[in-house]
Amino acid sequence: MPLPWIIDADSHVTEPADVWTARVPRKYVDEVPHVVRRDDGVDVWMLSGEYVGTATGNAVAGWPGFPTTHPPTFDDCHRAAFDADARIAYLDEAGIWAQVLYPNVAGFGSQRFLKLPSEDLKLTCVRAYNDFLREWCSVAPDRLIGVMSIPFWDIEATVAEIERGIGLGYRAILFTGEPHRFGLPLLGDHHWDPLWSIAQAAGMPIHFHIGGGETDQFESGYEDRLSVHGPVGAEVYSATALFMKNGLQCADLICSGVLPRYPELKFVSVESGIGWIPFVLEAADYSFLGKTSPGRVRGQELLPSELFARQVYSTVWFEQVALTHLLDRIPVDNVLFETDFPHVACLYGNIRETIDAGLGAVAGEVRRKILWENAAALYRIDARSEELSPA
Repeated sequence: MPLPWIIDADSHVTEPADVWTARVPRKYVDEVPHVVRRDDGVDVWMLSGEYVGTATGNAVAGWPGFPTTHPPTFDDCHRAAFDADARIAYLDEAGIWAQVLYPNVAGFGSQRFLKLPSEDLKLTCVRAYNDFLREWCSVAPDRLIGVMSIPFWDIEATVAEIERGIGLGYRAILFTGEPHRFGLPLLGDHHWDPLWSIAQAAGMPIHFHIGGGETDQFESGYEDRLSVHGPVGAEVYSATALFMKNGLQCADLICSGVLPRYPELKFVSVESGIGWIPFVLEAADYSFLGKTSPGRVRGQELLPSELFARQVYSTVWFEQVALTHLLDRIPVDNVLFETDFPHVACLYGNIRETIDAGLGAVAGEVRRKILWENAAALYRIDARSEELSPA
């Protein structure tokens, strides 16, 4: 009996080489992200004359040389990483009905665009990316759910771009969970109210992807650890730091005052897992109750954990402990399943096995919520898994 379709709440598009060069005025072509093939035959991204990263370094799904090496060029990586038609074919093979799609080149919060020299160029790059992603998803708009980028450094431009994105059919917004890291106001500052207002009115959840608050994904002493601890030690520290950073961002969010002011607005912590949730919520409630003034009556306002349960989602993929031992401490109506395709940590060729290992003994109702129903409701996906015919 074929397994039911699932919804993948976090995957990435490996941006083709012409995303920006084909969509910006000619005067900007040398400054926007563009691909150069180095003398060693590796395709790399350049931005305003600076090396950004290898073009296919995150497209390792199915690459036989990983983890020692990665595909050197677009021709060498899984075609579904960058080609929308191939992505749909891959989804059919994997039993995935829909995928939520995030960027690579501009950073997981679009923060790399801050390196550009002019405000006009920054905005032009954001708009070009959103135009590209909308075109890419148009191959199957009911199955490819793009998360639009915003010029978060300019609140008026952000609102205008979201208005444009609504017209393009976007259902979700990418933001940084740490705007203060870029010299901008904290999440709870009323500076951000126009963003929260338009997102709530449009029913568009706001997403904090891991790494969206970093100027450099490996800024936490990665090079030092690489030389002292070796590549495995450096990678373990970097990955864990990114996961836990999102826990801090969520603690910041649920105590910022934003959620009570915008009770219908949803947030998603992306690619950070769920195992941290019970401790973070317990710590937040403990601190919250300990710091309230004497005489506070329980019930006058929601606890941080209650705000989280009402408005904050999270994604899970490789974890086994959280799914088998902690679900009674986690708001299961807010848990989404992801594969992270085609990234380094992705599930590939082992999706069903991983699901069975983590959710095999979980009640069918909870399993359906995590694999389908929660994401279908959040992203307004109309299809029902039981009505589809899995490949």
